Amino acid sequence: MSKFLITGGAGFIGGNFLHIMVNNYPEDQYVCIDALTYAGNIETLEPIMNKNNFKFIHENICNREAIFKIFEEEHFDYVINFAAESHVDRSIENPGIFLNTNILGTQTLMDACRKYGIKRYHQVSTDEVYGDLPLDRPDLFFTEDTPINTSSPYSASKASADLLVQAYHRTFGLPITISRCSNNYGPYHFPEKLIPLIIKKALANEQLPIYGNGQNVRDWLHVYDHCTAIDLIVRKGKNGEVYNIGGHNEKTNLEVVKTILKELGKPESLITYVKDRAGHDLRYAIDPSKLMNELGWKPKYTFETGIGPTIQWNLENQKWINNILSGEYIRFMNDNYKNK
Repeated sequence: MSKFLITGGAGFIGGNFLHIMVNNYPEDQYVCIDALTYAGNIETLEPIMNKNNFKFIHENICNREAIFKIFEEEHFDYVINFAAESHVDRSIENPGIFLNTNILGTQTLMDACRKYGIKRYHQVSTDEVYGDLPLDRPDLFFTEDTPINTSSPYSASKASADLLVQAYHRTFGLPITISRCSNNYGPYHFPEKLIPLIIKKALANEQLPIYGNGQNVRDWLHVYDHCTAIDLIVRKGKNGEVYNIGGHNEKTNLEVVKTILKELGKPESLITYVKDRAGHDLRYAIDPSKLMNELGWKPKYTFETGIGPTIQWNLENQKWINNILSGEYIRFMNDNYKNK
């Protein structure tokens, strides 16, 4: 039996990870810490909340005293850090929150790991630390050796955290791995992100805003494939290594929106173009060869096989979505977890 600390587990990717791990590894114990900020939804964890091998703690990773107390009481074997501010537009409006959570929160976790001892600390990062690639060079991909070249306060904060994790490994001998993934999609995706936002607006026959000309390219990875890759890296990855996670599913933003409209039977006339985001990266594309060759990982989904079930999940879980949009989930959190 192993005990895992999952930070940010009430968020999109962390929540999906917990659903998979708690059910697939009943012999292991999973403790989730989440600050339950606007993007952390306790309703995401309802399916596993009463599982014998799961425990939820409402806390912020920046609260050093509380985090150290939790480590002292729980005796973790593995720490997987999903906790992060992750919305690029919000980072442009208020960079400070991103620096505090994504960098100083990471430091707090690693200091606790050093004091109380763990088998592995895993940092969940992003391909955005690499910057972007030109649209006219489809032969170029991000590898683990691609230099860091950030474009937004969000990506800069994540890159800073990555460098700090590597420094703790080299200076203090902390056992670590880092994963950098492409854009995720799937169940429990916060409604401000592109795919759930477009689904929601299309269902309401509202105008669909697309930045610039819609030709920015992203490499879309189903969250299930991301989670299985992290599980593999944490259990079998080489200490000190970085692993890129991607599925070679490059789509322009316009292609993604048109695919969703087609699945929903909605007209493309709903599309409207808006002023481009400041510093908007042109193209993301990951080479996952290292992960595939060294650890044997293979994605289950292509974009074509994954987008349909994702849309269906959104159609079947309107209550979860509407509770977020109405603020009901925030009221529920305040009533049930504010002082816990």
